[in-house]
Amino acid sequence: MAIALRYAARSDLGLGPKSRNEDSGYAGPNLLVLADGMGGHAAGDVASSMIVGELAPLDEEDVTADQAIPLLEEALHAANAKLTKAMRENADLAGMGSTTIVMLRTGNKLAMAHIGDSRAFMLRGDTFSQITKDHSFVQQLIDEGRISKEDAGHHPQRSVVTRVMTGQPDDEPDTSLREAKIGDRFLLCSDGLSDFVGADVIEEILREARTPDEAADRCIEVALKASTRDNVTVIVAEVVDADGDDLPTTVPQVVGAAGKRMRGRTRAIPTSPAEKAAALSREATGRSESDDDSLELAEDHTRSRRSKIVLRTIGVIVVAAILGGGGYAAWAWSQKQYYVAADGAHVAIFRGVSQDLGPISLSHVESPSDVLVSDLPSDVQASVGNTIPARDLADALVKVTALRGEAERCQRLAATGTPCGTSPAPTPLPTTPPTTSTTPSPSTTLPTPRPSTPRPNPSITTPPAVAAPAVRPVAPLGGLA
Repeated sequence: MAIALRYAARSDLGLGPKSRNEDSGYAGPNLLVLADGMGGHAAGDVASSMIVGELAPLDEEDVTADQAIPLLEEALHAANAKLTKAMRENADLAGMGSTTIVMLRTGNKLAMAHIGDSRAFMLRGDTFSQITKDHSFVQQLIDEGRISKEDAGHHPQRSVVTRVMTGQPDDEPDTSLREAKIGDRFLLCSDGLSDFVGADVIEEILREARTPDEAADRCIEVALKASTRDNVTVIVAEVVDADGDDLPTTVPQVVGAAGKRMRGRTRAIPTSPAEKAAALSREATGRSESDDDSLELAEDHTRSRRSKIVLRTIGVIVVAAILGGGGYAAWAWSQKQYYVAADGAHVAIFRGVSQDLGPISLSHVESPSDVLVSDLPSDVQASVGNTIPARDLADALVKVTALRGEAERCQRLAATGTPCGTSPAPTPLPTTPPTTSTTPSPSTTLPTPRPSTPRPNPSITTPPAVAAPAVRPVAPLGGLA
């Protein structure tokens, strides 16, 4: 019996300090990819976009089961080589890297490659399991029996990973091949979900959701309610009968940093796998089309020089026309944007963009709230002061609900005479050992901490038998999500 996939991909900035989404996700009929970027001043989104761009063409490959693993390894090595090249060409990208999980369907089997601490889960009948093992320092301690899984969530080196994609030749992923059965559900997620939401809650979502879309939406919603401090990206896929009543998904979905780059294109959306990969890689590194030889496709070799000149001339005319109508288009676009910010003493949802054009304001209050800014923790007040972007009105309402929960928590603490301080780390929901990722130093194999917002827990102390490794901190990225 032939199988197919129904899938859904979602991504959100989260409520943390990041001003850009460094996660990237791709879900297609035969391919699922999730990459959580990190490192450099603005390079995490570049790294994850480049990896997704390099792997995307695999969605249209026709491979046998014995070819699938070598094909994944080859594609990941090629993606790693592109990271190296990009960092050599642009010093601002130095130190970037990314976790990666990729699943490739081949017949009735799924080939998987994984590196880093992003996680994959599988729900099959009554069994729910994590099918990846974190490449992290605390996971090594657990494997050696030096700490328990419960201790891992509070270990001072919990934000240290031992393997990610960094452009180094020893960045080798774990690979596996498993049979897929109709009814199986898979979840790929960044640590913006797994660090803040427990495995039992994730299992409940996958069991109860009627569709992958519903499950993916619910995962993002729960992560935001848990005040996730990181970007959160999920891909949910369900195995269905290719000839059954449950129609498979056929249109690829690109989310996060890679999705933003594709939506920002001014050229037509690429139609061939090679064009898709070249476009993502070029835009991730900021190179122009003329700088990228990979766009010179075989089908373009017969194009005459004259035709190229004509096309460029047409392009100039089109750009001029766009600029002529750009004022109205920019205003119309701005009125489809939403963000959360302070309106006097209260939190409010704004429609538009947080800028003025001379005397003209490009935003207005769409929906006020009863949440007082002064009731929020100091770091969340800073987030509100810098504005919290939202995908749409519904997303903005979810964020305001999360802020209301923070304000109510601080009010309860104030009633007991306890200072609120900063927003707490993970959710009160049941949790599994969280891990966060960083890029390891190119010159050493020692683990490296991912830039993250500290989540102190003064009631927990470090096990005396564990010595902290030498690590190279990566400068945290600025801005509020």
